[in-house]
Amino acid sequence: MHDNFYQMYLDEMGEITPCTGEEQLNLISDLRKGNQEAKKRLVEGNLRTALEYAKEYDGKGVLLSDLVQEANMALLMAVEEYAKAGGENGFDSYVAEKIKKALELAVEEETSADQTGEELAARVNVLQQIAQALAAELGREATVEELADKMKMSVDEIRGIMKMAIDAVSLNAENADLEALAEMSEMEITDSEDYDYEV
Repeated sequence: MHDNFYQMYLDEMGEITPCTGEEQLNLISDLRKGNQEAKKRLVEGNLRTALEYAKEYDGKGVLLSDLVQEANMALLMAVEEYAKAGGENGFDSYVAEKIKKALELAVEEETSADQTGEELAARVNVLQQIAQALAAELGREATVEELADKMKMSVDEIRGIMKMAIDAVSLNAENADLEALAEMSEMEITDSEDYDYEV
């Protein structure tokens, strides 16, 4: 699907003529006078530039189609902000800075989400293994307190892991180990304090 989107986008790009430097200056002037068609042309005429910046971040964990969308949104915002800022010089560098910042943020957010998913899956796996070992040792399901004691964690921390695991399953988290989370959601852990936790 993403490949098709990208190819369609490239086909559309082939029909758009990039802005020349002189045209760009005229468009900026017209936009400041309230001409919205000038804004549309200014954005369209720089889409190829946005695409080139997006391609620089390809392979860093974010789909190219998503990078293109981020770059295009940043381009639109940069055009609007630049038109309000005043001055005729530096449009290209202004746009480049805005687009690169947006792309870097997209990559950082994806990296952070991946790490969070991996950490959650690892914690869930450890908790599951300890719960199974304790169940075999005790001849019954372990309480949250017993799990906390075994893992050298607080009861709240154990509950937090369980809650995150179930939230991840319910949200169909793409970055987590869903098989491990699904198994975690089937665990029957009792709580000596009658903590009403549905799993």
